[in-house]
Amino acid sequence: MDPLPIAAITDDGITAAGKAIALGIGAGLGSIGAGIGIGFIFGKEIESVARQPELKSELQSIRWLGFALTEAVAFYTFIFALIAFFL
Repeated sequence: MDPLPIAAITDDGITAAGKAIALGIGAGLGSIGAGIGIGFIFGKEIESVARQPELKSELQSIRWLGFALTEAVAFYTFIFALIAFFL
């Protein structure tokens, strides 16, 4: 098997590879952060309902708001990573 000639490695290829790595790392870190945040939100909500079950309906609306805001951050990181990839 012949190795690739040096002329086949271009600056464009290195730039594209760097962008692909940045996309994966950016989206991955954003997803990890959102996953931790969502786990924290639902865990604390379960603790609060276990302590005061009569507040379940009030806590549910707050839980969904926190979930939506945390998921929005994950979407923002993915969109920013895509923008960085294509620009």
